[in-house]
Amino acid sequence: MKRLYGITAAMITPFTEQDAVDTEAAGRLTRLLIGKGISCLYPCGTTGEMLRMSPKERRQIAEAVVTAAKGEVPVFVHCGSMCQDETIELVRHAQKIGAAGAGVVTPQFFMSDRRELLEYYRTVAGAAPDFPIYLYNIPQCAANDVEAELAEQIAGDCPNVVGIKYSYADINRTIDYININGGKFSVLHGCDRALVAMLALGCDGTVSGTAGVFPEPFVKVYKSYEEGRLAEAQKLQKLCVRFCDVLRCGSNISYFKEALKLRGIDVGSMRRPQLDLEPNEVAALRKELEVLCGEADIPLKLV
Repeated sequence: MKRLYGITAAMITPFTEQDAVDTEAAGRLTRLLIGKGISCLYPCGTTGEMLRMSPKERRQIAEAVVTAAKGEVPVFVHCGSMCQDETIELVRHAQKIGAAGAGVVTPQFFMSDRRELLEYYRTVAGAAPDFPIYLYNIPQCAANDVEAELAEQIAGDCPNVVGIKYSYADINRTIDYININGGKFSVLHGCDRALVAMLALGCDGTVSGTAGVFPEPFVKVYKSYEEGRLAEAQKLQKLCVRFCDVLRCGSNISYFKEALKLRGIDVGSMRRPQLDLEPNEVAALRKELEVLCGEADIPLKLV
């Protein structure tokens, strides 16, 4: 089964002025990211404002990205939803349209115990048993946490659960995930500021919102690390940290969207109740990025 690896871009979702999903812009962004050397694509996740979209809109974006990718890189569509039936519907749709796999976050808001989480993933994975699925654990947002023992049990019960995307900076938990199934369990980390460290631990890569805006430094880090040029990778990692900090590490997705606009890609506004940055904040962001891009020898404008 296919797996995520390397620099996987967590994609934003473009919206039109009428607040509809902009599938054309999603396709253009897909091509630009592939052109910059991204390893895999991950639409409709947290960075993609997943819970602000209807199932129909999520299907539309998934189709646009898979179509635009043309099979050149794996596309894993995030399918986790507030309702189990909706999650299953989205997983089956992702498989139908030719995605490489799916990501499924834990159920959100309502606390679920271990038995409930196990049954949830058994049911979702069992609905598409030959389709690769990644658990997605982001407990600080979802209110539910997949502990390593639970992840191991899920993987044991569900052969198509091939790995986990972990978006919490816990080194010990990360190590426990990596050791699941004799080290054959795929772990992608969301802590962009520690990419080299996570690779050194044994992670297969990162699922990065920042890399969905500025893929260049992350792609260079991964290439340097894979080719054994550790000192260069460490040097480039410091550059990645600076981009993460300027873009607030995804804590406010509007920074991602405004940065993409500054790069020449009109991806529209945030979906309410989230708001766009104020004009003075956009001006400050532009100034920071102009300085940083100049020092990094990365063009601010992509198109």
